[in-house]
Amino acid sequence: MRYENKITVVTGGSKGIGEGCVRVFADAGATVIFCARNVSEGKALETELNAKRPGSVLFIKCDVSKTAEIEQMINAVVAKFGRIDCLINNAGWHPPTRTIDQFSVQDFRDLLELNLVSIFAACKYALPHMRPVQGNIINMSSLVGTIAQPYATTYVATKGAITSFTKALAIDEAAHDVRVNCVSPGNVFTPLWQAGIDASPDPVLTRSYGDNAQLMGRMGTIEEAGKLCLFIASEATFTTGVDHYLSGGAELAYGHKSRKGEAGPSW
Repeated sequence: MRYENKITVVTGGSKGIGEGCVRVFADAGATVIFCARNVSEGKALETELNAKRPGSVLFIKCDVSKTAEIEQMINAVVAKFGRIDCLINNAGWHPPTRTIDQFSVQDFRDLLELNLVSIFAACKYALPHMRPVQGNIINMSSLVGTIAQPYATTYVATKGAITSFTKALAIDEAAHDVRVNCVSPGNVFTPLWQAGIDASPDPVLTRSYGDNAQLMGRMGTIEEAGKLCLFIASEATFTTGVDHYLSGGAELAYGHKSRKGEAGPSW
C-alpha cells in the first residue's frame, strides 16, 4: 500500500496507536504532520523518521483538549501544504478504572472535551480543506464503545459517541466525496497498556489477561493499527461510515461475565 505525497494529519501521534500511524503512513510515502502535548517525544519521533526520509514528517505541539490549539494546528498545516488529504483523530485517554461513584461529573466533562469534542473540532476545521481534494477522515474509537467495559463508564460513553458521530458525519460528507470511517481497537499494546500493567498488583497476570482476551492469544501492535488506517485511506475507497474492528476476535464467544460480589476495580 502506498500513499505518495498525501498530506496526512495525526493527532496524538507521538506514541501508541498514533505513533504507529505516523510510522506506517510515512513509510508509505505520505507527508505526515502529527501533534501531541509532549514536545520531547514528538521531536524525537520527527528526527528519527526524517533521518530515513527527509521532510516526511513534521511535529506540531498541540493540546487537543483546547479547541483554539486545534484550529491553530490545522491552519498551520494548510498554510504550509495547502490541503489535507487524510485526518486521523487519534488523541485520547483512558482513565483508571473506577465505579461511577468514584468519577466526578467534572471528570466526565474533561474526558468528553479530550476524547470527543476534540474530534468534532478537528473535523470542523479540517473539512473545508479536505472537500476540494476528496479526502478522508479516520476517527479512533474503541471496541468497548460497542461491547462496553467494566468500571469505565466515562471512557465507554466517549467512544460510543465517536462511533455514532463518525456515521452521522459520513452521511453529510458523502455529498462532497469525503469518506469518514472509524477504527475500534481492542487490546493494542501501547504505553498506556504498559502503565496499567506496571500499576497492577500482579503485572504478569495483568499482561496475561490482556493477551488472552483475544482469540489470537496476543494483543495487537501499533503498526497493525497504522496499517489498517492506511488501508482505509488508500485502498478502501468504497468504504464510508464503517466502524472497523481491530480486535483479534476479542468480541467473539462467551466468557466469564458475572461480576457479583466484586467490590470494584481489581486491576
